Amino acid sequence: MELIVRDLAVARGGVPVLEGVGFQLSAGAALVLRGPNGAGKTTLLRTLAGLQPPLAGHIGLDRDAMAYAGHADGIKATLSVQENLEFWARVFGTQGVQPALEAFNLQPLAARAAGNLSAGQKRRLGLARMVVTGRPVWVLDEPTVSLDVDAVAMFASAVRAHLAQGGMALLATHIDLGLAEAQVLDVAPFRARPPSPDDFDGAFL
Repeated sequence: MELIVRDLAVARGGVPVLEGVGFQLSAGAALVLRGPNGAGKTTLLRTLAGLQPPLAGHIGLDRDAMAYAGHADGIKATLSVQENLEFWARVFGTQGVQPALEAFNLQPLAARAAGNLSAGQKRRLGLARMVVTGRPVWVLDEPTVSLDVDAVAMFASAVRAHLAQGGMALLATHIDLGLAEAQVLDVAPFRARPPSPDDFDGAFL
């Protein structure tokens, strides 16, 4: 399995943000996106995950191979921790949530309502969803927000385990996760040119 991206252009609110993006990622590899806030990392990840269409370019992998975790934790407050993971397992057609509970040390919280978790615990639960998806490509936008040092280590271990099983990971993060095998892509050189006055109206059509 391989993800090949060529000449990709993406937009936010109809305005081009990045253009000419290209990279290649093989099974067992990770790609870390770098760049300042507002540079287009989130827009690029959402486009790669199929949540919005590209302006141009080629994404050489079925979007059904990807699982996305953004800034929202994607949990149901009235369900328990375990019930949340079981819900997502059903959505993705997989079985067994124990590995996800163990990966993020959620076993002691399994019966607790997700709405009663701390911000860091909710984030761990949100990331544990990735384990139950069964999808080979994890697309992760600032995944370590609200995590303490120990939880960041849990997350990094989960990513390494996923890569060791032949998975792939695309991450936007400012934290060094110790992924020695990760490639780094700085999005700054791909910033799209500012729209001219003649382009302004067309951007919103």
